[in-house]
Formats: sequence, structure tokens, C-alpha cells
Amino acid sequence: MNPVPDPVIFIVDDDDDIRTSLSRALRTRGYSTQVFASAKAFLESYDSEQPGCLLLDYGLPGMSGLALQRVLVQRGHTIPIIFITGHGGVPEAVEAMKFGALDFLEKPFRQDVLIEWIDKALKLDAQARSEGDKSRAIKAQFEKLTEREREIAEFLVSNPSNSSSKDVARHLGISPRTVDHHRARILEKMNIHSVAELVDLALSANLFSKP
Repeated sequence: MNPVPDPVIFIVDDDDDIRTSLSRALRTRGYSTQVFASAKAFLESYDSEQPGCLLLDYGLPGMSGLALQRVLVQRGHTIPIIFITGHGGVPEAVEAMKFGALDFLEKPFRQDVLIEWIDKALKLDAQARSEGDKSRAIKAQFEKLTEREREIAEFLVSNPSNSSSKDVARHLGISPRTVDHHRARILEKMNIHSVAELVDLALSANLFSKP
């Protein structure tokens, strides 16, 4: 397994002085940074496998900060975003927060406030990545099931109060003994001990969610 890279604070701002001063201040505190003068430059470089958070200027020329946020959301990227702006208002802040921004800081802002939000953002990113890794591992285990085992697993998850072998057998038109055999194999392959655990895993990984 490849080691998880250290988080990076991405700074996207068209003001050279702000990019430089923010990056220098954060590096002095031990953070790694990458700076970009435009949303386009950031998008061309961004690798969603890289942990971190995004300090994003709202009033970027060309593609605005809010437009960049929407593109990231549309692409399924969940990097935490902290907006920074010199002329933001309530409507802009509401719009940014609606799309998942953590905060909307107006320049000039206190450095300790920014650091507090960065630390929150990095914790959220690490938690989301951990949950994503767990979900992928569960789905990989689920892929090991046969078609019949998946069918039984889905019925058990969808009908936890009617999960006896007789219930499953009646629904699928097979014998209870056959259900017992498949149930044992399902639990073994998923590395669990009960139907209750199967339900928990399925819900946490959205195994049977409809597209």
C-alpha cells in the first residue's frame, strides 16, 4: 500500500502579494502549500488523490471562485474549501456555503482564525478519505460474492425483520438449507459474524443504493 501523502494547502488567488504572503505564513507554521493565480491553473494541476484543503479567492477573474467550486462539486471532488474575499457580501457567502464551503473569510482576516479553519478542513478531509477507503474495501469484499449470494445479501439488508432462512427461501424460491449455505458463505467472505453486521456494512458503503 502506498503511503498517504502529507496534506497540501492549495491557495488560489490572482493577487501575487496575497499568494506569496499566505504561502510564506503557512509554510512558516509547517504547512505545505501550492499556489495558483487562476481557477484554470488549479484545475489543470489538481489531483484529487492529494489530501488537503483549498483557500479560494471568491473574486477571481475569468472563472470565479464560486464557478470553480461548482466544477469541483460536479466532478465529485470533496476537497474542503475556505473562501477568502475582499468584497464579499451575504448573498455570495450563502451561495458558497450552499455548495459546501466551510467558511467565507473577508480580507483582512486574522491569521489565527484562518489557521483554525485550515485545521478543521484538514481533519474533515482526512475523515472523508478514511471513510472512502473503508467503503472501497467493503465494496471489494462484496464483489467476491456470487450472483446468488448478492441476491440473498440484498434481501437480508432490505428486510432485516424478515431475515430467517425460511423468509429468504420463500422469496427466492429455493430451499432453506440452500439459504443457510449461502448465508454462511456471505458472512465468511464479508468477514463478519451476523446479518446485523451485514446491514451496517451495506448502509455505510451504500452497497444497494439505487442510481
